[in-house]
Amino acid sequence: MKHVIRKPYCNWEKEEKWLNEMSANGLALADYSWCRYVFEDTPPGKYIYRIEMLDYSSRNPAALKYIRFVEETGAEFVSSYMRWVYFRKKAADGPFTLHSDIPSQIAHNKRIRGWWLGFGILEISIGIMNLLVGISPYFRIGNVILGGLVIVLGGAFISWVIQITRKIRRLKKELLIHEG
Repeated sequence: MKHVIRKPYCNWEKEEKWLNEMSANGLALADYSWCRYVFEDTPPGKYIYRIEMLDYSSRNPAALKYIRFVEETGAEFVSSYMRWVYFRKKAADGPFTLHSDIPSQIAHNKRIRGWWLGFGILEISIGIMNLLVGISPYFRIGNVILGGLVIVLGGAFISWVIQITRKIRRLKKELLIHEG
């Protein structure tokens, strides 16, 4: 039986944890599109899920090559959305990690940080433009309200950038300790 759940996530680690909790409850991710998860009934805990942001769209030849490489490790490609890909592996096959070393964890977090930074700058720019229209001779209260809301949204994206930057710094310190 299929189950559709609509749920927004901005933190890939929390999303991954939730997918693994769903798997533990007998629901296996079958497909994903923006905030829409399709699950199928399976034995509880059958799969372990991992999410990754690629350098390119999942249709890019380099991305397809990487997806095939991950599949050769015994994982299964489940779905993709833009640059995000969803993998799963049977829990019976043992642990499943995509970034087992610190440098690859840093690189992955830098890709995600760049993604949110781009959206944050875009949203803040759009918000400022709306505010400027709102204070112009063509005053529109809607532009002021929309501009303020979009700036707040951009600020949320930038706060995620700051959190990811802190994580990258922690990983870099950990790398120095291991190398030292």
